[in-house]
Amino acid sequence: MTHTVQPIFILPEGAQRTVGRDAQRTNIMAAKLVAETVRTTLGPKGMDKMIVDSLGDVTVTNDGVTILEEMNIEHPAAKMIVEVAKTQEDEIGDGTTTAVVIAGELLKNAESLLDQEVHPAVIARGYRLAESKAQELLNEMAEKITGNDTDILRKIAQTAMTGKGAEYSKEKLSELAVTAVKSIVEEDGNIDKENIKIEKRVGDSVDNSELIKGIVIDKERLSQNMPRVVKNAKIALVDREIEIKKTEIDANIEITSPDQLQAFLDQEEKMLKDMVDKVVRAGANVLICQKGIDDMAIHFLAKAGIYAVRRTSESDMKKIAKATGGKIATNLKELSKDDLGFAGTVEEKKVGDEEFTYIVECKNPKAVTFLVRGGTEHVTNEIERAVTDAVGDVTAALRDGKVVAGAGAPEVELALGLRKYADSLSGREQLAVNAFADAMEVIPRTLVENAGLDPIDTLTDLKAAHAKKQKWAGIDVFSGKVMDAWKRGVIEPLKIKTQAVSSASEVAVMILRIDDVIAASGSKEKMPQMPPGGMPGMGGMDY
Repeated sequence: MTHTVQPIFILPEGAQRTVGRDAQRTNIMAAKLVAETVRTTLGPKGMDKMIVDSLGDVTVTNDGVTILEEMNIEHPAAKMIVEVAKTQEDEIGDGTTTAVVIAGELLKNAESLLDQEVHPAVIARGYRLAESKAQELLNEMAEKITGNDTDILRKIAQTAMTGKGAEYSKEKLSELAVTAVKSIVEEDGNIDKENIKIEKRVGDSVDNSELIKGIVIDKERLSQNMPRVVKNAKIALVDREIEIKKTEIDANIEITSPDQLQAFLDQEEKMLKDMVDKVVRAGANVLICQKGIDDMAIHFLAKAGIYAVRRTSESDMKKIAKATGGKIATNLKELSKDDLGFAGTVEEKKVGDEEFTYIVECKNPKAVTFLVRGGTEHVTNEIERAVTDAVGDVTAALRDGKVVAGAGAPEVELALGLRKYADSLSGREQLAVNAFADAMEVIPRTLVENAGLDPIDTLTDLKAAHAKKQKWAGIDVFSGKVMDAWKRGVIEPLKIKTQAVSSASEVAVMILRIDDVIAASGSKEKMPQMPPGGMPGMGGMDY
């Protein structure tokens, strides 16, 4: 009598599992596809992408991280590659495409090693060795700069904007970006790029973008009776409402005669007037309130000739405090003239079709506003992204004080150094280090391909130049010739390269080590579909 063996189900119905080499193949494939998507945007001749979301909103951009976030990627391995772009964006703000393309290439090169039966753990170890050597080589080749090298900083900002929508006015914008970053450097050398507020306004040419030594907030004065311009502004920053507080406990007030009612209303009015008087007594002629202001209080403020705005965001309050040297008060009783901030002018201005409050001519503006203009909304958004990249690059360069040339030069120099290093290793890790070195060359190769030139000839010339110790030999994508990228003014902060190499290799190693993908039935991965009219409860069966 034969027993039929009952199959054992470990995973829930409909769960899918890919194991071993198949799992690696699909993960690497997904990662490569993500890299392919953004690859065509790299470099001065890179093209843009247009992404239309489910609501029909259109984004036209050249910015790696924006493309990947807007694409709404589902595949788990591909999501890990998107994380690389996000890290790069948070740390520096630029170089997102570079990081993703390198990650894709590292995995592609690992795949050919896997086909030669090299164990993933060996590749992972080789990649880790190569990555730490790469950091060392990058630091050695970098040039030092200081805040006085304005010309170099300007070139860094221009390099960040080249190939993006802002390219046509990069002279003007890079000038503004450098001035913005230099003006927020604190005495101890600390730079927080949060102190540069980038505001965008549609309806003027990009050339009319301006840097305001102070803060611009999208608020208008609360009453037409308030002055539109206040010179020598003494600014009270208040973080509490200028309204009658409702009591915490339910309280009934019994009023028996009309004159009691009048007395009650007079009392409320007096309380509001007292609050306003405290602001006046402190000597303020501008009031910036984080919470609400009662209509009656607005009337008193207008009578006292005070310019007031309400419901200002907390981040703007902090920036205004920083720019004007004021302190944010939470208690009106203790507001004194020492807490007031100072600005040469506070005025209401119309920009486009909206009213703004300009707080300018501050005594020590450690916070500034970069007002970006553009003809249409899509143009303005893309310019804002380019300006953010430029500001991030200049900040990164000043923080570390180290820069490298661009145009594919550091990557070729890196590949050369890594190959030398690989020769000193024995064992199979050597193969992985060489694969890592080859992966670095994807950047110059992509720059050449995006320019529609022949990658083989150009890369051969480029490698020959580096072999002759020309460490800044890069590609002129307009002629296809080799040029000195440093002399040509293509300069980037070192941090872009070190960050891109480290996060790309980390994610590549992580994906390589996965040999089993288990997708639960509830996950959105593609499951085999039921045929029409299939039996309920039979999900996940292949027909």
